[in-house]
This record gives sequence, structure tokens and C-alpha cells, in this order.
Amino acid sequence: MAISRDEVLHVARLARLALTDEEVERLTDELGAILDAVSVVAELDLADVPPTSHPLDLVNVWDEDEPRPALALEDVFANAPLRDGDHFRVPPSA
Repeated sequence: MAISRDEVLHVARLARLALTDEEVERLTDELGAILDAVSVVAELDLADVPPTSHPLDLVNVWDEDEPRPALALEDVFANAPLRDGDHFRVPPSA
């Protein structure tokens, strides 16, 4: 299954990525190879294979949900480029 250059550019635009022509060509080839690999899996008869969310049993993956002190607002906004009171300020979407 091939992916076109225009499709790569479309996805890059959606992700707001600025790609060079070289990166577009490389990603077109790499994404095409990924889609080819997925299409091989799609051809397998998996009717008798039960659905799984993870190939291994997971045990103790969550910590207990215990209340902890919240961060101070100054720490929360320490690396924020823009702040508006107690809110993050973000540029308007295009």
C-alpha cells in the first residue's frame, strides 16, 4: 500500500510540521513500508485469536490514588511562555 507525497504533506500540515523536501521523500518511503507491513498482518486469519490490549499480563501498574499537595501556581507557570492570570495563554488557532 503506497502513500503519496500529497498525503504526507497533508498529515504534516495537520501536525503543524515543517518538513524539508528530503524529509517528505524519506517519510513517504518509510510510511509506505509501514503500511505494507500492516497490510500483511491484515491478510492473516485471526478469527480464533482473542482480542488483547497487551501481549503480557500487567500486574501492579497503578500507584494508589492518594491525595498529595498541589504544585504552587508559580511552579506551574514557571516555564509557560505566556500567562493570563491563573490561565495559560496560547496563540489563536489558524
